[in-house]
Amino acid sequence: MSDFSITEYVSNGVETIVKNAVKATLSNPAESIFMAKFAIASKLASKKRAKAEENGEHIPAFLIASITSSCNLHCAGCYSRANHACSDSAPVCQLSADDWKKIFIEAEEIGVSFILLAGGEPMIRRDVITTASEFGNILFPIFTNGTMIDENYMNLFQKNRNLLPVISIEGEAETTDNRRGNGTYEKIVSSMNNMKKNGILFGASITVTTKNLEEVYSDSFIESLIEKGCKAVFYVEYVPVSEESSYLAPENEHREIAERKLLRIREKYSEMVFISFPGDEKKSGGCVAAGRGFFHINSHGGAEPCPFSPYSDINVKDTSLREALKSELFRKLQENGTLNEEHKGGCILFEKRNEVEKYLK
Repeated sequence: MSDFSITEYVSNGVETIVKNAVKATLSNPAESIFMAKFAIASKLASKKRAKAEENGEHIPAFLIASITSSCNLHCAGCYSRANHACSDSAPVCQLSADDWKKIFIEAEEIGVSFILLAGGEPMIRRDVITTASEFGNILFPIFTNGTMIDENYMNLFQKNRNLLPVISIEGEAETTDNRRGNGTYEKIVSSMNNMKKNGILFGASITVTTKNLEEVYSDSFIESLIEKGCKAVFYVEYVPVSEESSYLAPENEHREIAERKLLRIREKYSEMVFISFPGDEKKSGGCVAAGRGFFHINSHGGAEPCPFSPYSDINVKDTSLREALKSELFRKLQENGTLNEEHKGGCILFEKRNEVEKYLK
């Protein structure tokens, strides 16, 4: 791995995602036109990152922004609620839409191509999503539970193709409702059908567990998503919130099965985009959090390695994105080899959380 270049890996990954997305939208002229324009913007952003790299500054292509700590669902085994990043209490001192606008402006200036909007439930922050729509050179996947996509949001998505809803789904109806609550699957399907009817590109996010692995990689499930109009699938490995839920976290044998299934469906359903986390990180020589490939800003402005590692020593309300990327915590994680260490699987920073906490002392 001595000759490995994280910048080259991420840049190539971005270009591959865009190229596949263009292919996936050929039947939808509005999406195809946007994706073609975005492909140009993405290459320009890549050049900005390459220039920064020449000057000794590493800029990741991806940023994850948790724009709210509120959510309208109570999903079983929710990591955000377990670590108190999400709650039912009224949000306090969260970033305003203007705060996020400043972040988006700088992100575009330094060459960030993708900003993943998360929460909580990001659709609660219509003000921030409307603000994001103004930045056509950045693609904003919005990781949502899909229950709050109303007519106003449909109109916003139609007019602003840089907003890409990514709806969480656990499998078929029974599996989804078991985790997300009775009736959730029906609401999700309704949202998907409406987006297909309105020609809106959308994706699906799936939390992979030992219980649903066979189901979510099956032809029948993939084809049901295609029929609903889905064009991209994000597989995210379950991170346990307690010892009691650890049996749901995939082990090495499950990961090997998932990897084989992923290779097969990528080949069979080439018109779709399939992204696996952290499975695809194997190509990167280790975890790409803490600024290597992406970093996370929580709803209060704290710059964190990733959503599963909620530790921060710097806040973007007090500094710039550039400075946040030079965080002492990020530097220690990168230089001390924590991101490349051997681990059982899943999220290394979650597994090594005691070590991460020591870096803050």
